[in-house]
Amino acid sequence: MSGRTMDRAAAERFVAAWCASWCRVDIDAVVAHFADDAQMRSPLALSLTGSPVVTGAENISAYWREAYGHIESADLKILRWSWDEAIARLTVWWQLGDTRASEFMDVDDAGRVVRSEAFYGK
Repeated sequence: MSGRTMDRAAAERFVAAWCASWCRVDIDAVVAHFADDAQMRSPLALSLTGSPVVTGAENISAYWREAYGHIESADLKILRWSWDEAIARLTVWWQLGDTRASEFMDVDDAGRVVRSEAFYGK
């Protein structure tokens, strides 16, 4: 795997931990998956911050606290996920209420998210 710590089994564990953290709305646990200089792109970020891109783990944490900090728990359901080892990309399709989303996460050799982008629909 040429130095990468993420493989299909690690990706499966990542998805389970990521989902459990979001269900508890444990923003610290979710952000712990991100590299310090990560970039996250989201249509919700555009509406809350004026920019679709949030850069840096601290800023991502602050954004998520503003967007979701008032929620105590979430019934996030993983619909499907895929791991592309060649480009180190995890893609997760999930649903929360009537909102469906796909989100890709590019990971570094340490298995931390360096770039993510979410796409939402109904």
